[in-house]
Amino acid sequence: MVVLLTAFGIVLLGTVAQAVSGFGYALVTVPLLAATLDPRSAVVVSALTSIGATLNAAVRERAFVRWRVALALIGTGLLGLPAGLLVLAHAPERLLSAVIAVVVLGCVALVWSGARIRTGPVGLGVVGVLVGTLTAATGTNGPPLVAAFHSLGYDPRTFRATIAATFAGIGLMGLAGFVATGQVHADVVRTALVALPAVPVGWWLGNRLFHRLDPVLFRRVLLVGLLGSAGVALAGLAG
Repeated sequence: MVVLLTAFGIVLLGTVAQAVSGFGYALVTVPLLAATLDPRSAVVVSALTSIGATLNAAVRERAFVRWRVALALIGTGLLGLPAGLLVLAHAPERLLSAVIAVVVLGCVALVWSGARIRTGPVGLGVVGVLVGTLTAATGTNGPPLVAAFHSLGYDPRTFRATIAATFAGIGLMGLAGFVATGQVHADVVRTALVALPAVPVGWWLGNRLFHRLDPVLFRRVLLVGLLGSAGVALAGLAG
């Protein structure tokens, strides 16, 4: 019961971060869930619980979605999924935990630096493949999209809507891959079902904060929190 309640709290925290900033759900939930469950279950539980929030956001904010960009990223993301599924299925648990922690730290550095990338067809294609790979291997697929959308100069609402649509499309493909490779089992489903009610609550709270908080200040707070979640994952390796 303690594990299930902890998972609920982690999902709530991740959903608030996602609603306010447009990213951060998996970066918050995966390392913390990995310390609570195991790394493979963490990736799958995070994916199962996030899909409702991203689909809801994409539908509600569909007027602000840049669909051409989102669909291009989803299409190329499909190319990266097989490699990510291989990593998730065959990497030793300690190695997978280390990869998750390192990816989170790298993602924090990428977002904190405000890095921008080339956003022509080739650049977006590379981002899509990378996002697909990260979706299946570690679940932490947001920062390449953050860098791409910053480069495209999206305003906060367009940014949040387009990243939600991209997450939803690639997330659905990732879930199909998890099912096909046997990563979705009874314990994962039970944990996801208990944690799932945290998603609408977290989205409601985060959406209210979205219109009231200074986005720059929240982004800094979120990044500091992500450093802490990566530290938890690394500490678990030392234990």
